[in-house]
Amino acid sequence: MGFYSTIVLPRLLDRVMSNPEMAKYRQILLKDVEGDVLEIGFGTGLNLAYYPHHIDKITTVDPNPGMNKLAEKRIQTSEIGVENHVLNGERLPMESKSFDSVISTWTLCSIAQVNQALQEIHRVLKPGGKFFFIEHGLSDDPKIQTWQNRLNPLQKIIGDGCNLNRNIQALVEQHFETVTLERFEMESLPRVGSYTYKGVAVKR
Repeated sequence: MGFYSTIVLPRLLDRVMSNPEMAKYRQILLKDVEGDVLEIGFGTGLNLAYYPHHIDKITTVDPNPGMNKLAEKRIQTSEIGVENHVLNGERLPMESKSFDSVISTWTLCSIAQVNQALQEIHRVLKPGGKFFFIEHGLSDDPKIQTWQNRLNPLQKIIGDGCNLNRNIQALVEQHFETVTLERFEMESLPRVGSYTYKGVAVKR
């Protein structure tokens, strides 16, 4: 990883992803998390402030050492213990059926082998375990889709692999038979990046 990916991008994303509307949805998504928890794409640790009080430890993965360096500041001041791993979500070293909850917030957009990552998420969940996610992705408006497709090559450069046009619902439903989903646009973001999928998928 180069200077942009490890130094510039983490600071840029930390600012962008801290906006109040995103904070509201982090809190809504995480309020029902329970048990042994794995977070995919931990980033700079912005979710830490929104986990329920009964969660005392989480396991996290993120491939970007620059993100992890910023996350350390939040880990040190958090009441939640964090077992932090610098690795991607496509090949997890955790045992199968290890976690009650897996979390992904604005992460599936940027994982290169996203289907492999979702297979891994399914694998490490216990039977009855839940995958909590909130992601931006493909709009249901054809005009916005056109711009998402046009701008995606540029977005992948600026966002270090982030895609504007992934159909998150279709991706998750390939791996989970039970998915409860909300789709909406976030008012604080440009429309090409505002279409949001928030849901919970349950492993049988």
